[in-house]
Amino acid sequence: MKKLIATVIIVFAIAYAFASGITPSYVFNAPGVASGIGAKLLCSSRYVSGLSPEQSFDDLVQYSSILQYLDVDYDDDNRVVTTSLFGLAPSTASHQPGLGCYTEYDGFAARASAELQPMPVFSSRWPHGTRVETIDNDIQARIDTMVSQDNGQGFNTRALLVVKNGNIVAESYAQGAGPETPLLGWSMAKSLISVMLGNLEYRGMLDVDETPGFASWQADERADIRIRDLLTMTDGLDFSEQYNPGDDATAMLFTEPSASGYAIARPALHAPGTRFNYSSGSANILSRIYFERTGGSLAASMADYRRHIAGPLSFQHAVFEPDAHGVLVGSSYLYASARDWARLGQMMLQGGVLNGKRIVSEAWVQRSTQAANSSANHQAYGYQWWLNTGNAAPRWPDLPADAYAAQGNRQQSLTVIPSEDLVIVRLGWTSGRYPANERFAEIVEALR
Repeated sequence: MKKLIATVIIVFAIAYAFASGITPSYVFNAPGVASGIGAKLLCSSRYVSGLSPEQSFDDLVQYSSILQYLDVDYDDDNRVVTTSLFGLAPSTASHQPGLGCYTEYDGFAARASAELQPMPVFSSRWPHGTRVETIDNDIQARIDTMVSQDNGQGFNTRALLVVKNGNIVAESYAQGAGPETPLLGWSMAKSLISVMLGNLEYRGMLDVDETPGFASWQADERADIRIRDLLTMTDGLDFSEQYNPGDDATAMLFTEPSASGYAIARPALHAPGTRFNYSSGSANILSRIYFERTGGSLAASMADYRRHIAGPLSFQHAVFEPDAHGVLVGSSYLYASARDWARLGQMMLQGGVLNGKRIVSEAWVQRSTQAANSSANHQAYGYQWWLNTGNAAPRWPDLPADAYAAQGNRQQSLTVIPSEDLVIVRLGWTSGRYPANERFAEIVEALR
């Protein structure tokens, strides 16, 4: 009976889709994408972030009303989530300590055998440890009010943290989050992947002007794509960042075992270095480069990441999730506390150094925050960082010109303002615009 009902619903859905101008590809791919995004996000929200099933599901359905029809089964004992849409295209995501959640695919077992301990937690002062003794009561009161106002307006702000002159001066949390809650940064992960490539350069393991050397690229124009082109998203690959079923981004993240493999297979559309195209595929290709340069296995690349990136940054409540192939999903799947995200910003602010350890060169920080060479369309972008200047108008007109940021879906933001010696982290679940320009300008003025 359930299959019959599902068939009837699908027939009506297809007829409605055609009448509404929705493509057959959308209809064909919708069940797989729906169950894939459902299993993955619900698993990570529940078992990485520790949010309730109710809040996790409420967050999920904000992406599409069709997701409210998912069948969801939680296995809390084994930390597994299984979903399907009207019984179609079932998808299962499992939680692995130290690796977070991942969608299961037949024939891909790289993650199941991994054994990772949580990152150590230190009682020393932030940014090395968890102790915060630098709260400014006036700024704290202002931040608390701001978060309350945000959520009264439906912005769903869960963390707002301010670092001034190297110290946390205010941090406010809501909706089940706290100082130790790893929250999804979505595309903020791209900025960390940039840092990871910068660390390879610092260690003499990479040159941004070399090509990745993928065998499948050697016979066509993709052979000329440099690592620099991938960092600035001017690689010229034909990749759609739309998030409809059947588009590249959704297929890559929610239906494919290898995110980087999907992106590497995309054909060329423009000559490298000539046109900016925002692409999560480019970020995952950078993840693949890191994977291959650090040993070519999940165990080797994770060991390198922990030794040279997460350890020196003193990440303590952060989980970077790999795909089924064992490659970190550098476009999207870094879950970290607001304090951990702030550590990344503080390292950039300090020219590549944090906790007395150099992670990238000062020159890398400078190049990362310079306008890209894509004169044809968009320049206010560096090495996976959004810039305030470079285009005709500033991105944040009320912030200093030197501001730059890691940004992610649902209005995640890690904003660095060097001229103010300031880092601001905002994490939440906002559908639509969040007034970052106005809110952050208010913080800047209050600190002055």
